[in-house]
Amino acid sequence: MEEKMQEKTVDVIIPVYKPDEKLKLLLRRLGKQSYPIRRIIIMNTERSYWKEEEYSWVPNLEVHHVTKEEFDHGGTRNQGAGYSEADIMVFMTDDAVPADGNLIGALVRSFDQTGKGKEKVVMAYGRQLPNSDCALAEQYTRSFNYSEQSRVKTGGDLKELGIKTFFASNVCCAYDRAAFLEAGGFISRTIFNEDMIYAGNAVRHRGQAVAYEAGAKVYHSHNYGCIAQFKRNFDLAVSQADHPEVFEGIRSEGEGIRLVKKTCAWLVKERKPWLVPGVIVKSGFKYMGYLMGKRYRSLPKRLVLSFTMNREYWKKER
Repeated sequence: MEEKMQEKTVDVIIPVYKPDEKLKLLLRRLGKQSYPIRRIIIMNTERSYWKEEEYSWVPNLEVHHVTKEEFDHGGTRNQGAGYSEADIMVFMTDDAVPADGNLIGALVRSFDQTGKGKEKVVMAYGRQLPNSDCALAEQYTRSFNYSEQSRVKTGGDLKELGIKTFFASNVCCAYDRAAFLEAGGFISRTIFNEDMIYAGNAVRHRGQAVAYEAGAKVYHSHNYGCIAQFKRNFDLAVSQADHPEVFEGIRSEGEGIRLVKKTCAWLVKERKPWLVPGVIVKSGFKYMGYLMGKRYRSLPKRLVLSFTMNREYWKKER
């Protein structure tokens, strides 16, 4: 089985913007993976930020540049996929650091699974662990969204899981390249959420499966404030409003409420009840951002530009 698995070639594709020491750590950890990586393909935004001499030590590194105006969450990743000829493409973000040397191997093994109805696994995403500086409430959010239990999700799970059936993250996510090309890749123009849109179409319209692999671990977290959470959820809701073929009829608010309740209960259990009001306030900002994003077409352009995290997206022809 191990020899058969090793026959699958793997490329890692990483969109990069203003690279820092975390990217170098990510690349070092990729160099220590037990499963061989064929190529690391960097899609760098703005050539001036990339210092080639600082990465000369990375073997099989391939760098392509786009401008900030050209960058798109789906389109730029599609461009990176176009440079790959591997069986499996692993997309990562430039701030996701492999926790150990088993990341790539664990993701590759996920493709040997099928759904309960023999649905083919076409994408497999990893587990995100909190960074050392992660806020306490966000640590619980990570464990809520990324449990210790792996799972294969299909259309048969929609009744039980709702929108979490489509949950996946290109922070660390592997794709069957042949299936990816057959599906036409990611939505080529999207504000973000290209990973869930792909997963939703795979599960809902193509009868395929999405795997969550808890053994494929990366360190990745953000300490977003209230305004940043508002903007992120605004963009999330815009992506859902723009793709009713995936999200129509599947409510996500209930999952958010469940997370708030569980986080507050966990903080009380951890004897940190004074953190509960902050969770409630931040959740209110998330919900308001989500409501505004769902209704973005009725908002004046100046408000949309004020609410979004991705102003460049709105400057392009839609």
